[in-house]
Amino acid sequence: MPKFELAAFCNHIQTHKITFAYVVPPVVLLLGKSPIVSDYDLSSIRMLNSGAAPLTEDIVHAVWNRLKIPVKQGYGLSETSPTTHAQKWEDWKTTIGSVGVLLPNQTAKYMNAEDKEVPAGQTGELWIKGPNIFLGYLNNPTGTANALTSDGYFKTGDVGHQDKNGNFYITDRVKELIKYKGFQVPPAELEGILLGHEWVDDVAVIGLYDEAQATEVPRAYVVPKKGIEKGKEGEIVAWLAKKVASHKRLRGGIRFVDEIPKSASGKILRRMLKEKALKEEGKAKL
Repeated sequence: MPKFELAAFCNHIQTHKITFAYVVPPVVLLLGKSPIVSDYDLSSIRMLNSGAAPLTEDIVHAVWNRLKIPVKQGYGLSETSPTTHAQKWEDWKTTIGSVGVLLPNQTAKYMNAEDKEVPAGQTGELWIKGPNIFLGYLNNPTGTANALTSDGYFKTGDVGHQDKNGNFYITDRVKELIKYKGFQVPPAELEGILLGHEWVDDVAVIGLYDEAQATEVPRAYVVPKKGIEKGKEGEIVAWLAKKVASHKRLRGGIRFVDEIPKSASGKILRRMLKEKALKEEGKAKL
């Protein structure tokens, strides 16, 4: 396919009896929510493997409940050649939300802001070491020095934790964490919860600086389900407030949009949304 089109994707699966597909989270979301999917027989698919961005539990459940297709995850970066983690097929349902276990010949650990390793269950930045790790960035010694430790660990910039059974979880990027009054708010966590709302077809969360509170606050940009008109934003904000800790509430509100800007690999282009927000705030402050 020269570019992704949902109808063509579904038609190829139906026509060629595809059994396994590598996808990105926006595709999994469409399979769970788009009415187009109902026009095709996707029963040949034995498993989907999602990567490139965090995939939340609600989306995995949506695809399973609708199509009875299991979805597992993997993880890696260009700097790691690329895959470092993968869920086992048989574990997809018992470790939903995990990117799986560490692949052979590597070591990994989660580190806090003081560069100290945190125990299983606690959140930190993922560092990885192994023969697959890159040697450095071309003509960029500063970038290389910031990314690689003296003992060979690569600082991925991704935040998450490990459970007691060795399953790794990635929740967000270090640079994308919203800092609200000293608390860290992962946008991907809020996005995953909001996608479970019946009125939400797609969503992205960003942090905006609120001068009145002298801190960042989370704001959600939501693609509403067809038929949901403006004026319902407050009800979604109130719904989320009952499901999260106080510091994770959408104090920046919700804005309805036609689409969420994303890269070809499915990553949310938060920079574009922040530029949009700044233009909006030029007319009305939070």
